[in-house]
Amino acid sequence: MTVLTAAAIVLFTVCIYLFMSMIYRRYRWPVLMPALTATFTVVVLLLYFQIPYDTYMIGGQWINQLLGPAVVSLAYPLYRQRHVLRRNLPAILGGTLTGLLVGMFSGIFLAVLLGFPKLYVLSLLPKSITTPVAIQISANLGGESSLTSVFVMVAGFTGAIAGPYLLKLLRIQDAAGIGIGLGTASHALGTAKALEYGEESVSMSSVAMTMCAIAGSFAAPLVVWLLYPH
Repeated sequence: MTVLTAAAIVLFTVCIYLFMSMIYRRYRWPVLMPALTATFTVVVLLLYFQIPYDTYMIGGQWINQLLGPAVVSLAYPLYRQRHVLRRNLPAILGGTLTGLLVGMFSGIFLAVLLGFPKLYVLSLLPKSITTPVAIQISANLGGESSLTSVFVMVAGFTGAIAGPYLLKLLRIQDAAGIGIGLGTASHALGTAKALEYGEESVSMSSVAMTMCAIAGSFAAPLVVWLLYPH
C-alpha cells in the first residue's frame, strides 16, 4: 500500500507540474512559472483534502531526492561555457558580491526599520543564499531555520517573477548579465528561470548562485557583528 501511495503521489505531483508548464508555455507570464503555480496548487489540494505533509512526503521524498542530481547537472553547461566564465570573471565576482551585500543589507535595514525582533533579522539575513546553505547560516547565527526557508522562497519567487520585467525595463540583453542577476537575486529559482535565456545565462547563474553561497557564509557573521557588536 505504501508503494502504491508513493507512486500515486509522484504521479499526482508530476501531472500538476506538467499541466502548469503547459499553461506557462501558452501565456509566458512570469507569475505563471510552474515552480510557483504547481507548488501553490499542491498546497491548496493538500489543505482541501486534509492530507498530512508526512503522508505526501511518502512519495514526495522521491522527487526531493532528484534535487541533488539536478544541481550537479548544472556543471555540464558550466563546463561548455568555461571560456565565457574566464572572460567575464571580474564582472561575475563584482556583480555577485555587490548583489549579495545589497540583498543582505536591504533586507535587514527594512527589518530593523520596522522594528522586527533580532530572531527575525537573523533569519532574514541569508535570504539571498540557496536554501541548504541559508538554513545552516541562520542556525549558526541564532536564527530560526523554518523562517529562513520561507524568506529564501519569497526572495527566490520574487526575483524569478520580477526579474524578467526589470531586465526588460533596464534593457539588459547580455546573456552573462542576465544569468548573474537571476542567480544572485533568486538562487535556484533564478537559475531555473535563466534556462529560458540560453546555456550561457544558466551557466553564469549557477556560478553566481554558488558564489553567493560561499561569500555569504563569510559575510553573514561579519554583518551580524556590525549589527549586534555586543
